[in-house]
Amino acid sequence: MNRIKEMLEQKGIKQTWLAEKLGKSYNMVNAYAQNRQQPRLETLMDIANILDVDVKELIISNKDQQ
Repeated sequence: MNRIKEMLEQKGIKQTWLAEKLGKSYNMVNAYAQNRQQPRLETLMDIANILDVDVKELIISNKDQQ
């Protein structure tokens, strides 16, 4: 599963809310969450700040932890 999508689900946050906070369209945030497009590093940092998580949590797989 996409880490951005996973974090949103864990925190109970909608993609529309994140899109508004980022100043991006819902379609762009949805593309990030569905792995159709990768955010720029600056955008990834913004997402991490908005979600109050370390950016590493958005890019490192947690498969080994399961």
